[in-house]
Amino acid sequence: MAGLVNNLLLLFLVSQNICLGFRSPLSVFKRYKDSTGSHSSECLGSDRPVISLGLSDFTLDIRMPGVTPKQSDTYLCMSVPLPVDDEAYVVDFKPHASMDTVHHMLLFGCNEPSSTENYWDCDEGTCKDKSNILYAWARNAPPTRLPKGVGFRVGGEMGGRFFVLQVHYGDISAFRDKHKDCSGVTLHLTHQKQPLIAGMYLMMAVNTVIPPGEKVVDADIACHYKRFPMHLFAYRVHTHRLGKVVSGYRVRNGQWTLIGRQSPQLPQAFYPVEHPVDVSYDDILAARCVFSGEGRTTETHIGGTANDEMCNFYIMYYMEAKHAVSYMTCTQNANPEMFRNIPQEANIPISVKSDMLKMTHGHHKETKDNDKSSLLQQTKTEEEEILDQDFHIEEAVEWPVLDLKLGQVSGLALDPENNLVIFHRGDHVWDENSFDSKFVYQQRGLGPIEQNTILVLNPSNAKLLHSMGKSLFYLPHGLSIDKNGNYWVTDVALHQVFKLGADDKEPLLILGVALQPGSDKNHFCQPTDVAVDPITGSVYVSDGYCNSRIIQFSPTGLYVMQWGEETSLGKARPGQFHIPHSLALIPDFSQLCVADRENGRIQCFRLETGEFMREIKHKSFGRELFAVSYVPGGLLFAVNGMPYPGEAEPVQGFVMNFSTGEIIDTFIPLRKSFEMPHDVVASEDKTVFVGDVHARAVWKFASTEKMEHRSVKKAGIEVQEIKESETVVEARLKNNPESTDPLKKQEKQHLVRQASTGVSFVLITTLLIVPVVVLLAILVFIRWRKTTVYGADGEHKLDSSSGRILGRLRGKGSGGLNLGNFFASHKGYSRKGFDRLSTEGSDQEKDEDDGTDSEEESSAPPRPPAPSSS
Repeated sequence: MAGLVNNLLLLFLVSQNICLGFRSPLSVFKRYKDSTGSHSSECLGSDRPVISLGLSDFTLDIRMPGVTPKQSDTYLCMSVPLPVDDEAYVVDFKPHASMDTVHHMLLFGCNEPSSTENYWDCDEGTCKDKSNILYAWARNAPPTRLPKGVGFRVGGEMGGRFFVLQVHYGDISAFRDKHKDCSGVTLHLTHQKQPLIAGMYLMMAVNTVIPPGEKVVDADIACHYKRFPMHLFAYRVHTHRLGKVVSGYRVRNGQWTLIGRQSPQLPQAFYPVEHPVDVSYDDILAARCVFSGEGRTTETHIGGTANDEMCNFYIMYYMEAKHAVSYMTCTQNANPEMFRNIPQEANIPISVKSDMLKMTHGHHKETKDNDKSSLLQQTKTEEEEILDQDFHIEEAVEWPVLDLKLGQVSGLALDPENNLVIFHRGDHVWDENSFDSKFVYQQRGLGPIEQNTILVLNPSNAKLLHSMGKSLFYLPHGLSIDKNGNYWVTDVALHQVFKLGADDKEPLLILGVALQPGSDKNHFCQPTDVAVDPITGSVYVSDGYCNSRIIQFSPTGLYVMQWGEETSLGKARPGQFHIPHSLALIPDFSQLCVADRENGRIQCFRLETGEFMREIKHKSFGRELFAVSYVPGGLLFAVNGMPYPGEAEPVQGFVMNFSTGEIIDTFIPLRKSFEMPHDVVASEDKTVFVGDVHARAVWKFASTEKMEHRSVKKAGIEVQEIKESETVVEARLKNNPESTDPLKKQEKQHLVRQASTGVSFVLITTLLIVPVVVLLAILVFIRWRKTTVYGADGEHKLDSSSGRILGRLRGKGSGGLNLGNFFASHKGYSRKGFDRLSTEGSDQEKDEDDGTDSEEESSAPPRPPAPSSS
C-alpha cells in the first residue's frame, strides 16, 4: 500500500512538472547566476525556459537557439509561446547579450509569429498580425525593471500569446570561430493584476538624409496626441554612429517640457524621465536627433544596416487599465515651424568619454554580477569628465591685486577675452544710513561715484587694461558680461539694471525707474544680479533685497515673465526666496541657478518656463550662501557668509559637481582672510576669483594638481620625472604659472632668501668636498707608489679598490527597414533601474558683526508695503 501511495505521489509531481513546466527555486538561483555575455556553444536552459518564482510569479527565458549568422547586418527572429493561457504582466526584462556580437535586440508581442521554424530570417516578417514592441536593447545596456504596479499585459483576451525576439547581428567578425550565439532576454512575469498598463510610444524619422561632411543635420518628429491621458516614466534613444544627441519633449500651449535627452552612443537602456511627464489630449510629442556627416564621403540615409542611420525616440508610458493602448507610433513632422522654438539644449551634442565608448562597443572585460548594477554610474557626460581629475584649489599668492585701492567689491566677471572685470563702489559705502524703511536711497546728495567703478584687469598679472563707469552709479552690486562683451550691472540705490558697451560712456539699455523701488513689471527693488542667455539673448534679473523674484526680459528689455515668492514661515519651499543674491546660467542644461542667500541654498530652474528643477544645500554652507558661478565642464563654484556667533561653519569657497551637487573641494585665502566674500567667478581652466565687499579685495585661486613621481628609462639612464607638482609649500608658490610679474617687494625678499641660501650651500659643500679631495690625493699617491713597487699587477688591485670607493662617493648612476532597425540606444544618468538619485544636500549661515552695513546683510530687510507702479 505504501508503495502504491509513493508511486501515485511521484506520478502527481511529474505531471505537475509537465503541465506547468516550472522549476524549483534551486534552478532559479542557478539560472540567475549566468552572465550577460553571449554563450558561445549552447543556450542555458533552452530546453526548459520557464522558472517558478512562487505562486504568482515566474520567469520566461527567450534565447536564440544557437545561431551563427553568415553575413553582416543579418536579422534573425525566433518565437516563444506564452506558457500560460490566462492574463499575465511583464514587470522586468533582463538581457543576455554583448555588443561584441549583437547590434541590438527587439522583443515583440503578438498572436501569430511569421514563421513556425526554430528561427528565421526577419525579412520574412516578425508577426502575421499586429505586433507591439515590448522591449529593446543595444550597446550593453543594463536590465530594465518597471515601476511598482506597472506591467505590460500579455495573454488572456487582450494580450499577445507569443513573444518574438529579433536580433540584429551587425558586424559578424566576432563569428570567425563559427561559435553559436544564444543572445536573448529573460522576462519576469506575474499573474497579479497590475492597476496600470505599460505601453510603448515610438517616434522615428524616416526621410532624413545626411550629406557627407555636413557638420549638423537635424531630424525632427512631431505628432498631435489624440487619446486618453498617459504618464511617461522612461525613455530610450537610438541612432547609429553619426548621432550626437537625441531629445524628446511634450509641447503644451507653446511650452516645451523635456522628457529625456541623451547621447545615442551610450548604453541603450530605458532610463527614467527626470521629472514625470503626463500627456493629455491635443498635446504635441516632439523629438529631434542631431547628426554629423563629418567623416562620411557619401550621403547617409535612414535604413536597416549599420552604415545607414536611424532616428528613434522610445517612450515607456502607463495608462489606466480601462483606457490602455499598448503601442503607438509617430513617423511624421506635423508642425515643422514649431521647431524654431525648441530648447537650445536639443542642439548641444553630448560628448562621451573614450573609455565609455570602448565599454559600449564591447571592448571591456566581463564584469561580475555585483558590478553590473553600477554600470550606469560609470557613465559620465562631458559635464562630469572634469570631476575625475584630482585637483585642489589654492590661492595664487603671487597675485598682486590685493594691493589695489578698491572700494567695496560687489561684482566680478570674465569678459570674452578672459580678462577679469571688477565692479566696485569707489568711495561710496552701503551702511545703515543708505536707505529708509521703504528702501528709498537717502544719500543722493553725495552724487554718483566719481571714480571709475568698472576695472578690467589682466588675469595673470593684474595690470589695469581699461576702466570706465565714472559718474554713473550710486551703489553698484551685480555684474555680468554677455557673449558680445557687453556689461550688465545692477545698482541697488538706483533700483536699476544697465547694459553698457565695453567702450561706451552712455548705457545701451536701462531697466527700472531711477531711485524708485517697486514690485511691478517696470520697477525693481534693490536688484542684485543679471544673467544673459548666450543662445537666445534673454535677460534674467534677480530682484532682490526687497522683492523675492526672478524676472525674464527679452534681449531688447521687454518684460516676458517672472517667478518666485517670499519665503514662508518654516522650511523654505522650492521657488521661494529670501534674497535671491546671485545668478549662474547653465547653458549646457538650459537652467538658471540662484544663490538663495538667506536660505543658505542654491535653487536651479528651467530657463524656458521657470520650473523648479533642483536644490543644492549642504550643512557646510551655513545660513547664508552669497554667490554662485558655473564653468562649462560641470563645475559649480560658490561662496558662503560669515557664521553667526556660536556657529562653526567657516566662511569659504566651494567647488561642486553640478550633476550631483556634491562638494568636491573647499578653499580659503592664505593671505588675509575672507570677511564677506560677495561674488565669485571661475574660468574653464579652474582659475577662480573671489571679490570681498568688506575686505575690499579680490583673491585669485588656481588648481594645484597632486603630484606623482615615476621612473622613466631613457637611453639606459633612469630619470626621475615629476608628473605634476612638488610639495604643498612649492605648490602655493607656483600654482599660477601665468603670474610672471609678482610684487617687487616679494621679489626682493625672494632674492635675499635665495642669496643667503646660496652662501650656506657653498659653505657646506666646501666643507664636505675638502676631505674628499684630500682622500683622493692620498689614493693617487698610494697608486703611484704601488705602481712603482709592484708593477702592473698592483695597478689592477688598486683600480678595483678605488672604483669601489668612488662608486660609494658618487652613488648609483643608472638602473634599469525592419522595424527592429528603428530601435536602439541610450544612456547617461547615473541611475539604477528607475530609481531617482537625490540631488539635494542636507541642512542649512550670518555676519557675526552687528549688521549695520546692509552689504553685511546680517538680516534681510522687511518686505515693503505694496509700492505704487509709478
